[in-house]
Amino acid sequence: MGEHYRQLSLEERCTIARLREAGQSCRQIAAAVDRPASTIARELKRNSGKTVGYKPVYAEEQARARRWTGSRLERDAGLREKVLGGLAAGWSPEQVAGRLAREAGEPCISHESIYRFVYAQLRRTNDGAWRQYLPRARAKRGWRRKPGGSPASFIRLRTPITERPADAANRQTPGHWEADYMLFARYGHNILVAHERACRVLLLTQPPDRKAAHTAEALGSLIGPWPETLRTTLTIDNGTEFAEHHRLIDQFGIRTFFCDPHAPWQKGGVENAIGRLRRYLPRSTNLDDLGPEQLGAIAARYNNTPRKCLDFKTPAEAWAQHLLHFECESTSRLSPG
Repeated sequence: MGEHYRQLSLEERCTIARLREAGQSCRQIAAAVDRPASTIARELKRNSGKTVGYKPVYAEEQARARRWTGSRLERDAGLREKVLGGLAAGWSPEQVAGRLAREAGEPCISHESIYRFVYAQLRRTNDGAWRQYLPRARAKRGWRRKPGGSPASFIRLRTPITERPADAANRQTPGHWEADYMLFARYGHNILVAHERACRVLLLTQPPDRKAAHTAEALGSLIGPWPETLRTTLTIDNGTEFAEHHRLIDQFGIRTFFCDPHAPWQKGGVENAIGRLRRYLPRSTNLDDLGPEQLGAIAARYNNTPRKCLDFKTPAEAWAQHLLHFECESTSRLSPG
């Protein structure tokens, strides 16, 4: 069995510096800190500065720098390839780390290590392209404050969110949706986003404009075809584009609920989804160059990205499970007893 070596602490280094300045020998210092004399001699030789001599803080930094061998992603090429592949596919560092842990059956790397690696490359290489590996492509970490809010408007047959069923709030029961528009810099360019609260599955469409009639028609085409148990409620904000919401009630039996004024966070699922979509559809996007196939590909990419809230399953996998469960229940009800 090999010997176990214990690194010198900063407190011990302070004692060594004080006794060394007092003229003590290596053996005397070793006896004071209960260490071998060879350890003290090696410490003074390796961690002393040419001009400053032996200083405890400097010695601590030198020893720490000598032990550092680079981040794990710099040392492990195979793991680095998997991580960068996931990031390039549009996954966040947390989604990459969670998916790798799910596939391996144990944690492989933390999302914090991935963030640190990317930001270290940004500083080291001064190459802004590394930002594109991150969900929001930020050069620095931290949240940005975004001012603004939605003005309240009178809408006929409006039902407040406080009356929404409790099972819509806990995200455990599928069939509860949120919807909002994703806006762009060019006037009249917008995408209607529908987001299911439990499975986080996302549907996209591009109506001709944001008029209330076209919005209601587009929402009906997105949500209406699903089984009744998978389209029970819809949460929206107070914009006039949702003024014809009662059409969804009449045609599909979808109950609609409105957020409180200036409270978009009450439909946080679709707000978060729109933020994630900005990676592929920045505000400068010209939707005239974007066809239905490309829009469908973006939605598919979102729905096939693992999510931490789903135990790193993808929204498509979670939605498929609920669809299969619905089909099995329907078959059992129709089969003879």
